[in-house]
Amino acid sequence: MDAPPHPPPACGADAPSTLRDALRAAQARGMDRLDAQWLLLHALGRPLADRAWLLAHDDTPLAPEAAARYAALCQRRIDGEPLAYLTGERGFYGLTLRVDARVLDPRPDTETLVDWALAVLPAHAGVRVVDLGTGSGAIALALQHARPDAAVWGLDQSADALTVAAANGRRLGLPVRWVQGRWWSDWRPWPGGADDAGMADAPPWPARFDLIVANPPYLRADDPHLDALRHEPIGALVGGADGLDDLRAIVAGAPARLEPGGWLLLEHGWDQAEAVAALLQQGGWRDIDHRRDLGGHRRCTGGRWPG
Repeated sequence: MDAPPHPPPACGADAPSTLRDALRAAQARGMDRLDAQWLLLHALGRPLADRAWLLAHDDTPLAPEAAARYAALCQRRIDGEPLAYLTGERGFYGLTLRVDARVLDPRPDTETLVDWALAVLPAHAGVRVVDLGTGSGAIALALQHARPDAAVWGLDQSADALTVAAANGRRLGLPVRWVQGRWWSDWRPWPGGADDAGMADAPPWPARFDLIVANPPYLRADDPHLDALRHEPIGALVGGADGLDDLRAIVAGAPARLEPGGWLLLEHGWDQAEAVAALLQQGGWRDIDHRRDLGGHRRCTGGRWPG
């Protein structure tokens, strides 16, 4: 019988003997320093916030079991898997979300959409907001956390995504109502949502909202970046041949669901601002504007429904 294989070295040609060796080996393979540190903390079973501990104890011996776990995590990261999937969490707008391959990895640029939404959201209590294509629940939960007096709904057609979002809501203690549906059609309450109790007596969502936000699929079907995103759910990424199919559907259906004077705010691709603005202009929207992401691109476009 052949001898059992040895565990693979942790991101280097030779098995590292200390935490410092492991980090150096990972960076020598091209890994980002912060990624290498977070993955090592995760392999050690320590919180990702323990970077100071890691730096202060970098001469600590690395046990073979932890070295093997670190090796596997490093290889998956080098193969392009998002860091959030490997650690199981992502920070977003001051919240820690649990994420996995059932949902998109929330991007920091999407916080731009949250900033804009909070700026235009009416100040009175009871304002109604819906986040279309909620995924992990990042936008809906950030809005609910910042405005506990608001009524927030998060919609997605994916049952897997809603399972992740609802679990995030329960863990964070944020009463977002979760709805399953495809943009404006076939809405139905998701089990475990905040409105489960009493749903028989009242509709789980209003006829109209004060604010609609969405980060829908917007990549073209032939987008060259798709290979780098192969670990994420394709249905949450591609918006048809030109990337605008879902944006068109949202803009077309929003007036029937929005209060007069309410806002529709959309995230889109870095080069789609003019196309989305044209959709809003053709639909009769007013006060059309844009917001730029961290890289300076016009990443969000929105408008106000007349009234």
